[in-house]
Amino acid sequence: MGTLDEPPNAEPTGLAHGRLGTGSIAFLGVAAAAPITTVIVAIPPALAAGAGPLAALSVVTVAVVLLLFGTPYAAMIRRRPSAGAAYPQLARGLGRPAALVGAWLALAGYHAIQFGLYALVGQAAAPLLHGWFGVSAPWWAVAAGCWAVVTLCGVIRVEFAAGWIAALTVAVSGVLAGLAAANVLRPADGRIETATYLITGPARIDRPLLGLLLALAVLAFAGFETTAAYAEETRDPYRTAGRAARVAVLLIMVLLAGVTWSLIVAAGPHGVAGRAAARGPELLFALAGERLAPWAVTIGRMALLAGLLAAILAVHHAIARYLFALGRERVLPGVLGNASPRTGAPRAASLTQSLIAGAALLGTALTGAESSARTARWLTVGGSLAILVLLLLTALAALLHLNRVPGREGVWTRFLAPLLSTVLLGVLLYLAGRNLAALLGVRAGSTWVVVAAGGLAACLAAGLAHALVLRSARPVRYAGIGLGGAVLVITPRSGAPAEPDHGSGNPWTWDTPPTASPAPAEPAPDVPAKVPRQRTPGAHRPERIHREVNG
Repeated sequence: MGTLDEPPNAEPTGLAHGRLGTGSIAFLGVAAAAPITTVIVAIPPALAAGAGPLAALSVVTVAVVLLLFGTPYAAMIRRRPSAGAAYPQLARGLGRPAALVGAWLALAGYHAIQFGLYALVGQAAAPLLHGWFGVSAPWWAVAAGCWAVVTLCGVIRVEFAAGWIAALTVAVSGVLAGLAAANVLRPADGRIETATYLITGPARIDRPLLGLLLALAVLAFAGFETTAAYAEETRDPYRTAGRAARVAVLLIMVLLAGVTWSLIVAAGPHGVAGRAAARGPELLFALAGERLAPWAVTIGRMALLAGLLAAILAVHHAIARYLFALGRERVLPGVLGNASPRTGAPRAASLTQSLIAGAALLGTALTGAESSARTARWLTVGGSLAILVLLLLTALAALLHLNRVPGREGVWTRFLAPLLSTVLLGVLLYLAGRNLAALLGVRAGSTWVVVAAGGLAACLAAGLAHALVLRSARPVRYAGIGLGGAVLVITPRSGAPAEPDHGSGNPWTWDTPPTASPAPAEPAPDVPAKVPRQRTPGAHRPERIHREVNG
């Protein structure tokens, strides 16, 4: 619907519908989580700390929590499928300020994750370039090549981009499965010991280590929730994205838990800590080199590079759709809400995200900074922590909204699942905050701990400030937060039923459908458009008066 800030008949081009299925979106979620990056960067330090089988078991435990979360998440998607993913869900459950806080958390978190992935690309490509061509390229040159591919794939038809990402993800998953199978078929000392999957002496479990592992595991899943951003482009907007989120969680769990267990089997339960401490990120390739031909190790390194590219592509598409949803509601510049009429892709939002990433890479290269696994770890952990906060807010929003506006959902979907997921995600967030220094790989009290915590606080402040500015300066735009661009403004009149207001600049009301023609009226002098006062009950929440808005 038109607003007071634009012509009422303005119809920006929307996203293409009916182009994605459950499998495509599930692989987009798996790619965004980048499981091979977790295996290379996060699992070896955990094993070096003496985690043993707890590393794989923590992945399974967190997957169960996220599957619980997936139930109310899917229910909220059914209520309003949107490219904004969690953003409209927060608007419905926790209010508009919380929605903008969530949007800032999502944008900051996904950008940090993407920059961390770019920092790893150069290191992943270095052994291949040296082995094939005998050259060593600077990290920023490899990152620039990946950036060009991502920029191109961001503006093509979504089913083509999803197909490329799915193909890369399937290839990477196949390589990981092959390396894991080789580890299991040739275990240390010729046999698989029970200590590789059973915890011996539960009383000796290091509780701080257990908390660290659970926090690390939940951060490893960050990205699966991006499946909701494609809800508008699916064949069944009300079910496909929610189903794909749970499929993505299961796939990530199988890959991470299976490969982690295979590393313990290959190195031996008593020797894996020493091997992981000595080899670090090279642990997977070192164990593969002992069991397979050199060309198989090369394929593993190619899979790492392909997995990083797929992850950057998936995160890019998620960010572009968040920007599109915010631009469509004119919370951010309206040009971001335009899609290509030919491809149906959010072209303006995609190019904007590419410019942001390109500027960051250019600035980093000009300053002479060097990429490293440590830098990538700082960025990805910080970004994943922001996504964890977003998941907690989304679970709480689902708990409140599904019970405040009951629908067809049962007690499990409406109350028990969101309540359990809220509590458990809160526990995981507490563990992540408590072990933040260990997650970042720095000493307690390090500057990077302050930076990570300050970044979360900055997102909170930015979201609240953004909401206050919109509420005071652009109340109609503020009223449209979470409505997907269909802004509905009503102006109740005390003592009389609402009538069409032909002089207010808002030609649509609840009693006048969009197709109705206004009755002739005497010319009225030009007066400023009237905007409902913030304290007018229902003025900015039409769903409280007309429940059909809830879909």
